[in-house]
Amino acid sequence: MSEERVIVIAVKKPKQLDDYFTSSLEELISLVNTAGGKVVEVITQNRERIHSAFYIGEGKMAEIKERVEELDADLVISNDELSAGQSRNLSDFFGVRVIDRSQLILDIFAGRAKTKEGKLQVELAQLQYLLPRLRGQGIQLSRLGAGIGTRGPGETKLETDQRHIRRRIDDIKRRLKQVVKQRDIYRKRRKQNEVFQIAIVGYTNAGKSTLFNRLTNSESLEEDKLFATLDPLTRKFQLPSGLGVLLTDTVGFIQQLPTTLIAAFRSTLEEVSEADFILHVVDSSHPDYEQHQDTVLKLLDELDSSSIPMLTVYNKKDLILADFIPNNRPYIIISALESDDLTRLIHKIEEVLKLEWKSYEIKVKAENGNLLNRLEHETILVEKHFDEQTESYVINGFIRPDHPLLGIIKENSQ
Repeated sequence: MSEERVIVIAVKKPKQLDDYFTSSLEELISLVNTAGGKVVEVITQNRERIHSAFYIGEGKMAEIKERVEELDADLVISNDELSAGQSRNLSDFFGVRVIDRSQLILDIFAGRAKTKEGKLQVELAQLQYLLPRLRGQGIQLSRLGAGIGTRGPGETKLETDQRHIRRRIDDIKRRLKQVVKQRDIYRKRRKQNEVFQIAIVGYTNAGKSTLFNRLTNSESLEEDKLFATLDPLTRKFQLPSGLGVLLTDTVGFIQQLPTTLIAAFRSTLEEVSEADFILHVVDSSHPDYEQHQDTVLKLLDELDSSSIPMLTVYNKKDLILADFIPNNRPYIIISALESDDLTRLIHKIEEVLKLEWKSYEIKVKAENGNLLNRLEHETILVEKHFDEQTESYVINGFIRPDHPLLGIIKENSQ
């Protein structure tokens, strides 16, 4: 299929900062590329407020229609969310399909979901987005072909049966509840086994999957595209001291993530709120890296995860052009492609954990192999030597403040 030719339209309101407006447009262009389209023109307008019927001013509409015809555009995409009326009015006026940023993101997610859960979550988000916009969309929906914004439920004749959508939403929610239950069982089991959990979070395309793959020798999808990873992956991994951890790669965050999508992916994102430690990966070569950081921190706050200990990993150091000043602490600057940097990173994780954890010293009888094994794999061992007089191991290390072994350590401490 040849790539669709897209015109991007955007309204800049007086209170919007120029940098933010520019970066949101650049991001929208990246989203179009990811979806398999090609932006042939960007048309913007400064307005006091969004036009209630047409989104953009009526004078500007004639100019856009002219460009649609001249450039033979297949699709117009707005930078802001459109109401059903705005979308319909614009489509009728331009004579081509019109979608908004949210539909585009949902469309990318629909193409990228691989697991059953991921597919259900995306379909739920699409249906919830579509339901309030159904009235009067008949013509638009009935002439949908195979193109951007048409993946997923748009292809079934949804416009005729709102009840069908509501039934499907209920059905998906019911099925997702089962998946969430299953996920909860796994989480509880992991907690009971005292496995330390690290979640990798970050803005989309920051290099999370590359880092995850290098640390765990895995093969999750790595692409220089937005939302390369959609379904969370968890793998075992060991820190230099021997501490065993579970590392989870999560879906990338983005500005103006559709609310239906955040709601639908709540269970997936809960992997983050259940974590004991967060690696926040930032593309330090991106001109808007600070804004990306803020978007992620805001979403973590919404997920009640902002109090979890965190290390900011400024990635892609090989691409940094200007003098780079990190503004999150603690931090490390690396390239996920360099093995020396990965070694520095895993030592840095232990360094940060030591500041958060309690130090301990304990004597363990040589025959108490079970306790020795647990201390080696569930705590950060700093020193271990054998005392021949007492036939015991003297161990120094750091332990999580809420770890069940803490009681045993107190009983047996020096």
